Amino acid sequence: MPFYTKLGSMPRQRHVQFRRPDGALYSEEVFGTEGFSGPTTTMYHIHPPTQVDGWKTLYSTKVEFVEQHVMRMRHVKTGGQKPAGDWVTGRVVYFGNSDCEMAVCVPREQMEYHFKNGQGDECFFVHFGSGVCHTMLGTLRFGPKDYLVIPKGVIYKVIWNERINGRDGTPADGGPPIGDMPYGKFLLIETTNGSHIGPPPRYVSKMHGQFLEHAPYCERDLKLPELPLTWDERGEFEVRIKARDCVHSYVYHYHPLDVVGWDGCYYPFVFNIDDFSPITGKLHMPPPIHQTFEAHNFVICSFCPRMLDWHPKAIKVPYNHSNLDSDEVLYYVEGNFGSRKGIEVGSMTAHPQGIPHGPHPGTIEASLSATYTGELAVMCDTFRPLLPTRAALETDDSRYPASWQGEHFPGLSSGAMHLNGVSAAGSAAAQAAAAAAHKPEASNVWAPQGTTPGSAPEHTTKPKTAAGIRDGRKAASIPAARASGSSKATSRRRAKRGKKP
Repeated sequence: MPFYTKLGSMPRQRHVQFRRPDGALYSEEVFGTEGFSGPTTTMYHIHPPTQVDGWKTLYSTKVEFVEQHVMRMRHVKTGGQKPAGDWVTGRVVYFGNSDCEMAVCVPREQMEYHFKNGQGDECFFVHFGSGVCHTMLGTLRFGPKDYLVIPKGVIYKVIWNERINGRDGTPADGGPPIGDMPYGKFLLIETTNGSHIGPPPRYVSKMHGQFLEHAPYCERDLKLPELPLTWDERGEFEVRIKARDCVHSYVYHYHPLDVVGWDGCYYPFVFNIDDFSPITGKLHMPPPIHQTFEAHNFVICSFCPRMLDWHPKAIKVPYNHSNLDSDEVLYYVEGNFGSRKGIEVGSMTAHPQGIPHGPHPGTIEASLSATYTGELAVMCDTFRPLLPTRAALETDDSRYPASWQGEHFPGLSSGAMHLNGVSAAGSAAAQAAAAAAHKPEASNVWAPQGTTPGSAPEHTTKPKTAAGIRDGRKAASIPAARASGSSKATSRRRAKRGKKP
């Protein structure tokens, strides 16, 4: 991270004597990156961190990619992923390349060991569940919609909170039945090229490392490690280390989280996606405005609830585009993703570079009267092709590439409307009737707020959003059925008045 912080006890200067209460020296460790020319943190251990033994290789983590020469749109459904393993062993990789991997995990059990990824940074997006992550640099509590970023080399252990049912017998956090998800669910984006995940450089001062005023989040939005920090225990403690595409087991004769103090700029943190402040515009803004983090050759973006474009004739859904240098995978969290049909909670869509993609048929017209969107999704854009795994193929919706087929504009096939928007009969009533006959699916509607096309949205009135609640309570959302019904009713009223929908 770009700014300096500290926690616990330490001497006034670096690399000087710092003694324990029994008179022995604390063991200083400089924890640095890029050959110590990048961000570093200096830690003080009760015991020398080099005293380990019992090392052995447990299992391979090398991912097998399939259909590497097939290029097509994909829709992978992770909503039915069965609980398995723990925070580490339950991860299922769906897409990846030589720069990053994307996995989803639905743990069935708690971790019984500590873990260190010695191969890359880990960026977790917690979809459901809550808990505490004890790290060598302090404690981080996490909950739904939190990004938990753990840099390479940090030792940690996650303890989930038990999910519980409310008075109505359904999970209090609004998630799936507890039997299907005992603890929670997360998306993991992990670096595999040795680079580090951080904020986009354009949002950070080159001189001071401070977040700039145009950044969609800042230092105040980050949760840093807190106490408790130190465990002073002797015994046999297993630390599993991921390195060289394997997980290795090491034995510590003292608790691995024995740091009494540290300072520096290299540490884990939590950022809640609801604290991301979307950048909006008069006309549709490009995807980089959603960027939240980046590493070498890939970026992570947050598509959050936001006001839509306010130009009187704005097209609210994303325009057709060819991102010629990038593949993109979106993970859908909640809400009503307006430009896509058939998307579920937990869906992952993959759009490869070289193939234009854009709104599904009917979604452009369905969005025109909307002033607000309640969608929530996490996207990973890469500069190398993202390849699927066998797990992705097992839940791949083979019909997805054909979902762009069909009539994109109401009335064209019947001859009631031409591409230039002028009806065959030349009457506004004919256009209204053609549009009213087009009935978009509920998943295509971007929650219209009652304004008519061409009118300015009410910026002074904050719409009722589907903002998440961090304490695990269910997040309310705009009912898709109600939004769809509102759109149809509006079209019928306009048709009666002879106005264009």
